[in-house]
Amino acid sequence: MKETVQPKNPPPSNLLDNLCVNTIRMLAVDAVQKANSGHPGMPMGAAPMAYVLWTRFLKHNPRNPDWPDRDRFVLSAGHGSMLLYSMLHLTDYDLSLEDLKAFRQWGSKTPGHPEYRHTPGVETTTGPLGQGFANGVGMAMAERFLAARFNRPEFPIVDHFTYAIVSDGDLMEGVSHEAASLAGHLKLGKLIYLYDDNHISIEGNTDISFTENRLARFKAYDWHVQQVEDGNDLKAIRKAIGKAQAETGRPSLIAVRTCIGCGSPNKQDTAAAHGEPLGPEEVKLTKENIGWPLDPAFHIPEEAQKVFRKSIKSREKKEKTWKNLFASYAKAYPDLAEDYKRVMNGDLPEDWEQGIPVFPADAKGMATRAASGTVLNGLAAKIPNLIGGSADLAPSNKTEIKGANDFQAGNYDQRNIRFGVREHGMGSIMNGMALHGGLIPYGGTFLIFSDYMRPAIRLAAMMGLRLIYVFTHDSIGLGEDGPTHQPIEQLLALRAIPNLTVIRPADANETAEAWRMAIKIKKGPTALVLTRQNLPTLDRSLSAPADSLAFGAYAVNEPDTTNTDLIIMASGSEVSIALKAQEQLKARGFQARVVSMPSWELFEQQPQEYRDRVLPPEIKARLAVEAGSPLGWHRYAGDQGLVIGLDHFGASAPDKVLFEKFGITADRVVEKALQLLNRQ
Repeated sequence: MKETVQPKNPPPSNLLDNLCVNTIRMLAVDAVQKANSGHPGMPMGAAPMAYVLWTRFLKHNPRNPDWPDRDRFVLSAGHGSMLLYSMLHLTDYDLSLEDLKAFRQWGSKTPGHPEYRHTPGVETTTGPLGQGFANGVGMAMAERFLAARFNRPEFPIVDHFTYAIVSDGDLMEGVSHEAASLAGHLKLGKLIYLYDDNHISIEGNTDISFTENRLARFKAYDWHVQQVEDGNDLKAIRKAIGKAQAETGRPSLIAVRTCIGCGSPNKQDTAAAHGEPLGPEEVKLTKENIGWPLDPAFHIPEEAQKVFRKSIKSREKKEKTWKNLFASYAKAYPDLAEDYKRVMNGDLPEDWEQGIPVFPADAKGMATRAASGTVLNGLAAKIPNLIGGSADLAPSNKTEIKGANDFQAGNYDQRNIRFGVREHGMGSIMNGMALHGGLIPYGGTFLIFSDYMRPAIRLAAMMGLRLIYVFTHDSIGLGEDGPTHQPIEQLLALRAIPNLTVIRPADANETAEAWRMAIKIKKGPTALVLTRQNLPTLDRSLSAPADSLAFGAYAVNEPDTTNTDLIIMASGSEVSIALKAQEQLKARGFQARVVSMPSWELFEQQPQEYRDRVLPPEIKARLAVEAGSPLGWHRYAGDQGLVIGLDHFGASAPDKVLFEKFGITADRVVEKALQLLNRQ
């Protein structure tokens, strides 16, 4: 990429524009300095492109930050959060100057990195680099799907852009490669990214590790690529964004050669401007260098304020125009209009639960992944905005919607997404789809590859996003693929994520109920953990109903008497093993209660009285069995209880052999149960 030398001071080609840009810069400098923590350099360098985008192009309304057809803006370089907070304050969002002064402080609206649902106008939680980049791809995909589904001639009610400012770090992270490749393939022409090409990372100049031709890379992804050689050239930035808007067949990357810490006499273009305050002396020198008053801090010139606030009425007018358009649309297409309002509100069709099948009792049974595929298709017939796919594993994950075509360029109204072998990208793109609104995304892969998705899952849980993970091949039960593909610690790792509901159903009907819960849960993601191997479909006339899954744990099969000697707890495929052990113990004169525990999270939400009914405190003999890490089970088994699990990796062999060799069997459960009972 061509190098350009940045001026120490932005050229005052337009004194008023220059004043506005410096206002953005100095708000960031003062906030970081007051907090004595943060990243001033990125906002100082990227201020011109943010100014042009927000005042000349971005379709938004500070009075109603959530109106559906607004443009989406993602600050993928979330460490530069003061750039976004400055723009939000200056354009009159509900973010006061006092909020800026409280940057990075307890209880403030201005945390160190932007947080979704915490600060008005923040579209996604960013900070882990690359995530925002991929979120934007998901937002653009959602816009295309909804536009294809709801727009009609003369009524483009879904018609907006997704913009982002991305950094060198975003482009280095692998998730951005995955997302960029898919975006180019899908020809997402309403996706425009401004690349803050400042050539600096924490360790120094990016030449020490990042020397590929980034522009050529994005051209190879089939992106529309432009370069602005001077990051302070407002006219060139404006022209480039205009060209990007006109390019309807490809996503756009605009590489803007900026200078980190622009205006700082001693720290501009150095790593020192990246992640620490400039320091009192350098703040003073910077203000003198750009002709800024030394006092007061957080100074906003009246002339600049007028420029930023001048655009408010035009923003309100754009929303009003859209509302008028939608009113006419509703008269012409009343059913579509009601459906649009429903999906954007996150509501479900009244009859959606009628799509959930009931499976007959069957000793041979079926794999819960197969049951999941049947349930998914029943739900998809009732919920038109249920959309998703798999990371190249749809035949194994059973995630394909039958009768639907693929979501592809020119066929954006279809619901089968081919994510390719891109688990990391899939997770982050799903987040963007959910953040956009109007869609209920799902994505499938093997449970072992949830590790590849973990950063996106964690952020989805943090943001409280409604989406569904379909994780199949849930244990050593997947068999011959061996230890590289057999999850041992993944269930535990997922359960450790706050606000993620993990459900591991025991049979086909629990799987149906697991999907019911996943659809109902609006404020947080759900992970369905499913088997490759067949499991018996329980005879519910002889046991508790499957809808008891909603409580997280329940006594699936009670002893014949009121005297219970032992509680056996299990999830997923191990419930049928526990039931076999129960019969063997009964033959020996012991009464065991079998508790299916598909979801710790749902169980913990129940009142203590219910939890004590399922796991009576007076019954100390407790045994848990799960074909995974035993860690965590003692919270339910108690100090005196035992846990049968796996504290080692698996092996390559048929599933029945593995369960036998590793002691996940009814005989082993009986053996351990007798040990417990002999202690009494």
